[in-house]
Amino acid sequence: MLGSMLAVALIALPAAAAHGQAARLAPIKKLTQSTSSNWAGVAATGGGFTNVTSSWTQPTASCTSATTYSSFWVGLDGDGSNSVEQTGTSADCSGGSPSYYAWYEMYPKYPVNLALAVRPGDSLTGSVSVDSHGRYTLTLRNNTTGLSFSTTQKGHGSNYSAEAIAEAPSSRSGVLPLTNFGTADFSGTLVNGQPIGNLSPDRIDMVSGTVTKAQTSQLSGGTAFSVTWKHS
Repeated sequence: MLGSMLAVALIALPAAAAHGQAARLAPIKKLTQSTSSNWAGVAATGGGFTNVTSSWTQPTASCTSATTYSSFWVGLDGDGSNSVEQTGTSADCSGGSPSYYAWYEMYPKYPVNLALAVRPGDSLTGSVSVDSHGRYTLTLRNNTTGLSFSTTQKGHGSNYSAEAIAEAPSSRSGVLPLTNFGTADFSGTLVNGQPIGNLSPDRIDMVSGTVTKAQTSQLSGGTAFSVTWKHS
C-alpha cells in the first residue's frame, strides 16, 4: 500500500528515463579495501539493521555536453546482498542542462520518480525502516520546502547493510558516466538509532580501474561525511 504525507503524484518511470536511459540504482558491484565501481559513501555491514537515516544537501550539477548521472540516497541492503531498499535524489545532465528529482527504489524493481521538487542547495532527509513482517517504510523530506513523501512497501531484504551513498547509476550496459556534482555533504547518519560511526562502517571510494571517480572523507562526529567528485 502506498501512503503519502503529502498528495504527491508518482511517476512510474525508471530514473533518468527522460534521457532515454533505463538508469537503476544497483547493489554495490564489488567492495574490496573500501572501493566500489559505483558507490561512494559510508556503509555498516553485519546484519540486524532495522532503520537508517541521513541528511544531505542537494549538490549542483556542473554540466557539459555529455549525458551524465548521479544519485544521493540512504538505504538498507545492497552491500553484500542483491536487494536494496532506498530513497534519495538525483542530479543528471543532458544536452548541457541539469535535472534534479527525487525517487525511491525497491531494487531489483525499477525506481519510482516522485513529484517532490528538489533544487540545488535544498536540505534533504531520507530514512528507511523495516518491521518484523518485512514491510519497508521509505520517507524523504525536503527540509527546505517542508514537503515530504512516505511509502510502505513489502520487501524481501536481508537487512545486512545500512548506508548513505553517492552513486553512479547503472544501465544494462554497465555503470553510467558520473555527473560532476562537486561535493555532497551528508550529516546525521544514524543506524538503529546510533551514529553509524559506532558500527565500524566501511568508508567507500568510487574507483574504476585506476581512476578515482569520487572520494569519501573521514567521518566527523560519527555521523557526518562528504563525498567529492573526481572524474566522470
